[in-house]
Order: sequence, then structure tokens, then C-alpha cells
Amino acid sequence: MFDRVTGIPAHPLFIHAAVVLVPLLALVAVLYGVWPASRRHIRWPLVAFAIAAPISVFFAKESGESFSANRAFQSPQLKAAITEHEGYADNLFWVILGLAVVALVMAFMIPASREGTARIKAPAVAHYVVAGLSVILAAAAAFYVYKTGDSGAHMVWEGF
Repeated sequence: MFDRVTGIPAHPLFIHAAVVLVPLLALVAVLYGVWPASRRHIRWPLVAFAIAAPISVFFAKESGESFSANRAFQSPQLKAAITEHEGYADNLFWVILGLAVVALVMAFMIPASREGTARIKAPAVAHYVVAGLSVILAAAAAFYVYKTGDSGAHMVWEGF
């Protein structure tokens, strides 16, 4: 399933969704957490990105594992580069999964408007903790999506 799409390797196709959706989730989660005026406009995009981004990273990660099994990628130098790239991708997956959970909790715990009420009743300090976690996880997600993409791009553009 993760090997090919219409006869071409799936990994170069799937990574584009992750490269777009991870930064969007990070940005929208931070905005929702720290800018109250934006909440009524971005609550549902936050929920959508929190669902789509981890799925896109999972597809990119799984297709990359299928892609790396190709016989053309068996040299020791390339295997080392692939291992580094996979390490960043594994970290990205866990960070984006955490950010998605925090974003979903935040979307239903912090009211979307001043007049609105939260669906999850929690003390005010919990709101600040969740918003702070979203900022930290968004920064980590941005770092890992950059490092994963950078290590993959170096393998492609500097030659296998």
C-alpha cells in the first residue's frame, strides 16, 4: 500500500502532504493557544489539521520505509544517511502525534470566543498549561519537519 502510487514510488508524493500539514498544524495550534481573538475563526481548521497532519506523517514515514528497502539504496553510506533520516521522521511522528492530541484537547477545553463556553470544564491554569504545551510541541514539530526534510533533500540532491 505504501510502496507505489500509479507505478511511481509513493514516498516523494506523500512527503508533500506532511511538509504542508505539519507547519500548518503548528501555526494554527500556537495561534489558538495564545491569541484569543483568533479562536472563533480557527477552531475547526485546528481540529482538521490535528487529524490530517499525523496521518500525513504516518503515510510519509511508512512509504519511506518501503522506499528504503529498494536494492539501489544498500550502500553503507546511504544506509547511514537513511538511518539518520528515519530517526528524524520517527521523532517527528511522535511529536506531531503529541501536538495533535494537545490541539484537540485545546480546541474543546479553551472557549472559541469570549461569550462561548468550553466543552471541557477545567481550571484556568489547565488552559495555560495546554497552550504552553502547544507552543513547545509546535516548535519541536517545526524543528523535526525541517531536519527530516533537510536530511532527505541532501540525499536526493547530493546523490545517492
